[in-house]
Amino acid sequence: MPATPPQRPLSPCVQICQMRQSDQTCRGCGRTLDEIACWSQMTETEKAPVWERLEKDGYAAHKTAPARV
Repeated sequence: MPATPPQRPLSPCVQICQMRQSDQTCRGCGRTLDEIACWSQMTETEKAPVWERLEKDGYAAHKTAPARV
């Protein structure tokens, strides 16, 4: 029996759009500019590793921005 994919929102965006200069990721959602720009054209297969990274880094579990400096 195949594994059921996790239930995720359409986008990891949390409406806190500020780019961190040190690593060029969004403080709110954790995505790179390229990931943000391409998100709506990406397939679920292409989004899966991004979601996994965001979940590992603690972004996708939050509805508000994580406490990152």
